[in-house]
Amino acid sequence: MCSSSFYFRPSVLALSFLAFTLGNASPAYSKKSHKKGYEIARHCEKFNQGYKGELSKADMILETSSRKKVSRQLLMKRKENGDQKIQSLLTFVKPVDVKGTKLLTWSAKGKDDQQWIYLKSYRRVKRISSRLKTGSFMGSEFSYEDLGSRSVDKFKHRFLKDGQLKGRTVWILEQKPKDKYSGYSKQIVWMDKKYKSPLQVKYYDRKGELFKEARFEGYRKVGRWWRPRRTVMRNVQTRKKSTLVWKDVKLGKKIASREFQKEYLKN
Repeated sequence: MCSSSFYFRPSVLALSFLAFTLGNASPAYSKKSHKKGYEIARHCEKFNQGYKGELSKADMILETSSRKKVSRQLLMKRKENGDQKIQSLLTFVKPVDVKGTKLLTWSAKGKDDQQWIYLKSYRRVKRISSRLKTGSFMGSEFSYEDLGSRSVDKFKHRFLKDGQLKGRTVWILEQKPKDKYSGYSKQIVWMDKKYKSPLQVKYYDRKGELFKEARFEGYRKVGRWWRPRRTVMRNVQTRKKSTLVWKDVKLGKKIASREFQKEYLKN
């Protein structure tokens, strides 16, 4: 899976020209660009598979438009469970008011993500319905949808062009969610050709307006895979920002399947 986290800013004129060109493309050209977009996304997804299990720690920093900050700490576990099946678990460990809160996500090829949140203060597990996944996760700029998988089959893909971003060569792709309950009309992805993972993603809301921008910074190699040190999500409409700083990333770990069961969330 292309992780699952950017800076080239094309001018308004350039974007308008690109939109005009693509909008008037011939059917053959359109079909070719969609095929190439899918092939690139699938190539990146395959490249990022095979790690079996992942353990990491992260600091989550929430920043208001006035730059006031709140910090939290969490643990992340992720497990590959067969072809195109991924289970992940986020657990907050600090501060006290969120400690023990957990988000469990099951992702499978051709299916919508299934998500459950456990709120320790209420001692109950709640399922996140498809209609609610656009909501903010724990007051952050990350939605439940953002924390789900980026499985290739969840999107309609289109290759836009090759490009550069902060001196790195990228594929620029358009990805439109197939899920009718998605909070986004489309995403524009700057996919690094070496890392096979995004450097930047721009998210457009259902009205087609730019909503959020994600940057994935400081990639380093862990085994044969690349992982970012920071994931920064900025809401361009409210100017709020949330950052995940990843630490102690370990791949190839064996993780018991029971840890990804709903019944285990209360432990």
